[in-house]
Amino acid sequence: MRRTVPPVVAAAVVGGIGTRPTSAWYRSLDKPTWQPPPWVFGPVWTALYASIAVGTARAMDEADTAERRSLERQLWVNMALNAGWCWLFFTAERPKAALAEIAVLEASTLALTRRVPALAPYAAWNAFATALNASIAHRNS
Repeated sequence: MRRTVPPVVAAAVVGGIGTRPTSAWYRSLDKPTWQPPPWVFGPVWTALYASIAVGTARAMDEADTAERRSLERQLWVNMALNAGWCWLFFTAERPKAALAEIAVLEASTLALTRRVPALAPYAAWNAFATALNASIAHRNS
């Protein structure tokens, strides 16, 4: 876990700082009716971040040194993309740019999930978030 906690915590903290769901801009957006209520996101992300740290730690424990280093690099890249989306969407207020970024995040997540199948819920949530971001970008363009 000592290799997986730093990137996951960094993503949670940096992403959390960049997330502003109570901003006037965000509240003014036309959002789809199927968007979950705001209170859902905290518990979902807490569970997802925990499962990412644990799942990748288990995979690293079973890997040889080269594979472990490769997984760690891939996790850092994925977590950087994860945090970056928050800043593009909420802070920069650029849903279309965030949509392009989240597509790259989802590709990264799927690649990571192929190596760590326990991350399937994370990949599914990111797919849902991609669809939500696409809907918001379309409704507000």
